[in-house]
Amino acid sequence: MRGYFTRRELVQAAAALCGAGFASGQNGPVFSTEVKVVNVLATVRNKTGSLVGNLSQDDFSLTEDGRPQTIRYFARESDLPLTLGLMVDTSGSQRRVLDAERGASMRFLDQVVRENKDQVFITQFDTVVQMRQALTSSVGKLEDALAYVDTETKQQVQMRNGGGTLLYDAVVLACDEVMRKLTGRKALIVLSDGVDFGSDGTVKDAVEAAQRADTLIYSILYSDPGAYGIFGGGGDGKRVLESMSNDSGGSFFEVSKKHTVDQMFEILQEELRNQYNLGYVSDKPVAVSEFRTIQLTVRQPGLVVQARHRYWAQR
Repeated sequence: MRGYFTRRELVQAAAALCGAGFASGQNGPVFSTEVKVVNVLATVRNKTGSLVGNLSQDDFSLTEDGRPQTIRYFARESDLPLTLGLMVDTSGSQRRVLDAERGASMRFLDQVVRENKDQVFITQFDTVVQMRQALTSSVGKLEDALAYVDTETKQQVQMRNGGGTLLYDAVVLACDEVMRKLTGRKALIVLSDGVDFGSDGTVKDAVEAAQRADTLIYSILYSDPGAYGIFGGGGDGKRVLESMSNDSGGSFFEVSKKHTVDQMFEILQEELRNQYNLGYVSDKPVAVSEFRTIQLTVRQPGLVVQARHRYWAQR
């Protein structure tokens, strides 16, 4: 096989990537080692926070490590297959909010998942990380699995030498073991108060795992104010979840008295169905594997772009 692509072949390959190649579990188009397309998923909002879904390729500008890049292909992602990982914090601090999370998650999956098109897996994390449902397009299987997502019993906590919340490790495992092996639109939905206790990894490790796997993280902060006693203890949970979402290109949501978890899922659903997908081929060949900085902007003033800031350039 020759080591290059003509412009026409590249356009055809990019078109294939925008189409059937996004189906989870399928092999995407095969590019030569000289042509590596970088995907950037983005949402755009105006000053009032409303999603903007009528932009064209010419409305965007993209740089890599400060160098302007040519956007080779462009698509609005309202109908392409989607791979989701639902990550539920089942540590003791979530005990009193878990029922609401389960119910909202069931309603969200029922509305979002298109059977035979989208795929979802469900993982819970506390002292250990457990996959409750492997990738499936069956809403019925997902709802059955959610029924078993529950907090640790006192006996389990004792057997595991005390409680814990392996938030960072759960994200790393999901990205490395599932998402990194797939192509297309991929996102993790993390339901948690953001407190990690016991992970081997760090929040940086979690973010970098998501960036290597081209996976967005959507965090929903749902905390029980009384879970840590009169002295609190929630710590930097909000900051942690904001960091994971912002640095991966996803969004952060916070459940409150005014904003229910169902409302947060509704906003998330709207975002997932109103994404732009832009692709480019870096002007700098990959000599060594490294993270590279991406900056995606829109030319129209007053609009805010939400997209990942880095990607892993694999040699």
